[in-house]
Amino acid sequence: MDDKPTRRGFHPVYLLLLVPYVALLWVPFYNRIDPRLLGIPFFYWFQMLWIVGGVACLYPVYRHEERKK
Repeated sequence: MDDKPTRRGFHPVYLLLLVPYVALLWVPFYNRIDPRLLGIPFFYWFQMLWIVGGVACLYPVYRHEERKK
């Protein structure tokens, strides 16, 4: 068994982690009421949509990390 630490370098898939971070911190982009979706203002449904969007951005990073093991 080799006890050497594995070298972890940068891989472009890690840039996906910035997408939800930037999208949700840029509040002036989604700070509005219209368009509404089923009566829900854009401000709220945009944030709810990023729950799924965040998972979609995290999953490729997770798969990449699992392949490295």
